[in-house]
Amino acid sequence: MENTMSNESQQLTVKEKIGYGLGDTASNFYWQMFMSFILFFYTDVFGISAAVAGTMLLVTRIWDTGIDPIMGVIADRTNTKWGKFRPYLMWMALPIGIIGVLTFTTPDLSVNGKIIYAYITSTLMMAAYTAINTPYSALMGVLTPNSLERTSVSSYRFVLAFVAIFVVQGTTLPLVQFFGHGNQAIGFQWTMVVFSATAVILFLITFFNTQERVHPPKDQKTSVKSDLRDLLHNKPWMVLFFIGIFALSYNSIRSGSIIYYFKYYIGNEILTSAFMVSGTLAAIAGVMITKHLSKLLGKRTLYMVLWLVVSLLTISFYFIPKENIVLIFASHILISFILGPTAPLIWAMYADTADYSEWISGRRATGLVFSAATFAQKLGWAIGGAFTGWLLAYFGFIANVVQTQGAQDGIRLMMSIIPALAGLLAAGAVWFYVLDEQMMEKIEVDLSSRRKKAA
Repeated sequence: MENTMSNESQQLTVKEKIGYGLGDTASNFYWQMFMSFILFFYTDVFGISAAVAGTMLLVTRIWDTGIDPIMGVIADRTNTKWGKFRPYLMWMALPIGIIGVLTFTTPDLSVNGKIIYAYITSTLMMAAYTAINTPYSALMGVLTPNSLERTSVSSYRFVLAFVAIFVVQGTTLPLVQFFGHGNQAIGFQWTMVVFSATAVILFLITFFNTQERVHPPKDQKTSVKSDLRDLLHNKPWMVLFFIGIFALSYNSIRSGSIIYYFKYYIGNEILTSAFMVSGTLAAIAGVMITKHLSKLLGKRTLYMVLWLVVSLLTISFYFIPKENIVLIFASHILISFILGPTAPLIWAMYADTADYSEWISGRRATGLVFSAATFAQKLGWAIGGAFTGWLLAYFGFIANVVQTQGAQDGIRLMMSIIPALAGLLAAGAVWFYVLDEQMMEKIEVDLSSRRKKAA
């Protein structure tokens, strides 16, 4: 724990980068199930209406977003022999695994009883996810002080995150069929047992293969009020706050609509897994070139261009005929490839805002910066998830029946024009983000000098 880098620009080992990235593999066994299948599970398996499910997802996720900053403050003030953030990977691995299984369990209750059960398990699930994922995200900000190296770590992280997305998207429905033998309730429960057990192991691997190296200034006095004031005066972080809301709204609406699109509009639910997996493979390829593109254009410009192109392509998706399956897949693959680098870019940018905060205030609150980042993203996720349920209800969706033309057109809009509007807002917001590569180089040099003087 006391080891530090002899050279501030020293690279992390590939082993540590992979070890850190496996933590997001673990997280995405939960996140991707929520993103792609939880609404479908509630409407078509669990047995509650789309409107009720949408409201429930909003309520439980809004509550969860409120505890993100609290978790960040707690993590910043945690002091153990393992560091501030790593311990939570060990402490919370098993609890989140158990709660994850309960969330995808269908109890033998009345409709009202099921709604209460869903509220309770969803609330607990979100709290457990926050308790492990907020410290995990903050850990990236203290693995290394080097901005470019963080982009590399973030790329490893999201390549490995997409591995879990690939597994969840490609195997969930087959596993549900395998375990359930036609009973989707049993199938979803046992599928989540497999995913949760895997996630527990991966969280522990991350714990044992990472190290915290960047620490707050030795004379820093902790004050929640001061930390919050610093955060609110951190203008680059405020820009990322709104970008996170827009970006996650896009992802939540579009991802949550895919299974409905194929089951009720295309008329072939089996294509859902192949569609999701093809997009994930393309996204992985996009993530793998993030560092090279970032060197070429810089994180800020690259992020803006990517979201602009993605939004325009997503709008065009609406006009693809349902009979042209090849073009539907090709369009999705292209969108996913271009969207891929946005994930590692945004988290590397969050780490930069933590440095910026320390640079202008002399204080470091990495946990709060990252918890507030997940707060914004979860808020976008909550809004997107709720609107997905509400839009389905608005367009006249009824589970497990042939949909009206209005409902089918609505599902098409939810795969294209509606999320694209959020994407355009994300692209526009980046214009106000000022931490380009030149400024980050200056910040890095200044902070390195301060730390050497304080050592």
